Amino acid sequence: MKYQIPKMIFPIVAFVMLTQPDLFPCTNLLVTKGASTDGSVMITYTCDGEFHPHLEYTPAAEHKPDDSIEIINWRDDKLRGKVAEVPRTYAAIGLMNEHQLAISETTFDGREELHHPEGLLEYWDMMFLALQRAKTAREAIKVMTDLVDEYGYNSTGESFSIADTKEAWIMEVIGADSGSGRAVWVAVRVPDGYISCHANKARIGEFPLNDPNNCLYHKDVINFAIKRGYYDPNSGRPFRFCDAYCPPTPKNQRYADARVWSIFRRAAPSLHLSADFHRAVDGAESYPLWIKPDKKISLPDVFSLMRDHYEGTDYDMTKGIDAGPYGSPLRCRPMNWTVDSIDYAWERPISTQQTAFSFVSQSRDWLPDQIGGIYWYGVDDTYSTCYFPLYCSISSIPKSYTVGKLNDFSWESAWWVFNFVANFANLKYSYMIQDIQTVQKELEENFLNMQPIIEKTAIELLKTDAKLATQYLTDYSVSHAENVTARWRELGELLIAKYNDGYVQDSTGRPKEKGYSEEWLREVLKSRPAQFHLPSRTKGETGTRLID
Repeated sequence: MKYQIPKMIFPIVAFVMLTQPDLFPCTNLLVTKGASTDGSVMITYTCDGEFHPHLEYTPAAEHKPDDSIEIINWRDDKLRGKVAEVPRTYAAIGLMNEHQLAISETTFDGREELHHPEGLLEYWDMMFLALQRAKTAREAIKVMTDLVDEYGYNSTGESFSIADTKEAWIMEVIGADSGSGRAVWVAVRVPDGYISCHANKARIGEFPLNDPNNCLYHKDVINFAIKRGYYDPNSGRPFRFCDAYCPPTPKNQRYADARVWSIFRRAAPSLHLSADFHRAVDGAESYPLWIKPDKKISLPDVFSLMRDHYEGTDYDMTKGIDAGPYGSPLRCRPMNWTVDSIDYAWERPISTQQTAFSFVSQSRDWLPDQIGGIYWYGVDDTYSTCYFPLYCSISSIPKSYTVGKLNDFSWESAWWVFNFVANFANLKYSYMIQDIQTVQKELEENFLNMQPIIEKTAIELLKTDAKLATQYLTDYSVSHAENVTARWRELGELLIAKYNDGYVQDSTGRPKEKGYSEEWLREVLKSRPAQFHLPSRTKGETGTRLID
């Protein structure tokens, strides 16, 4: 038999990345057991790009010795090749499988000359196949690298976050010799009690060569860099994967390292991490691959860290004339622009309107797999989305997150519902975001409060009837996901009425005038002070009173 990798999210992401070179989307955060308040391992993923995602469920399956899975080039829908199947593949919800294994990624591009399209496997193929075939992070690393050795690699530089119930790993991969489809790579385990993150720029620097418990790597990862002139062993400097295969530039530091800095400065204010490196100041020290947070991090903390526009810093995107009259952090693409032959760039935040979907995975070793793994999922901008739980053992998924397309608005599509609310909010952002966050907070807190009760019930059911436990978790996950979509439709309708024609209705429904902040008005007057000036009348002068 032949099988195909589900279209899922990845082909469209790749299309966006390859057709719009200024977009290198995605941000990942990794939280180890010892760094989380409840002992769970968590990773995150903001999958950023202008596309309509479809959440996918892949059932477990048994395969015959001659079965294969087809690898399709989704850009032209043509068969690229086939990969031999394994006897059994595991079920997965999105990017988390039934054994609580979760994988996410960010693309770092790196040495563009190392992208060799003759390889068979793109990064999304590697992720999907690993989720089908591995139970642990270490197994996933072996699955992905063995497949690349056998079938070849067909992506640019890639950073993967890989989490199971006990460990979190970062693996970075990039192509090698042209014609072979080979790739070189290194994977390191994040020490327990620490957190790490990456955002479209290689992050692994020095790594131990004789510590297989904490570091795995391709045998040629250093020799290949020497061969290509990326590293001089006589320089007296240690080999650093990130410097060899993705050297820092002012552009990628501003674009990528700023997001790393913002997560770290919030998780560990005591470190007083300087902004100098992401502002490309000469001699500035790069940020560490991982840090110990000042305090252990909860699931709501992770949600919050992924909702960041550099608030409270010199780069706060809700401040300044570029934020408009209502403090919107939205900056329309392109990111880079030129005025009077001088190049400029907007800040690139963690939370962006271009996010198609995001997730936070929880893997918990003290619970059975059916209950321990949770895929907290949300669509559109992380700042205005609502994360809801999907247990990794469920057997179906909410329909509103599986339908819709980019060029056709539909109230049946959760992605379009969330996009409508987020886009409409930009008309009066500083006001409407408060309404959005009120509903967001209510729903997310309810899920968190219900979690112990739901799981206690599921554990009791699991003791006597595993199928009933699965059905219980499926019904809970799907029904509450659809409730989130319904509540967001109601929220959109509320915003239309409450903020009609620039007014803001009070609690009685009476429209109130809500103008612009004095700060923004002063910026307007700087450009055209005479136009808006209203002269005062001299004594005895009469005239027509202006009435609106």
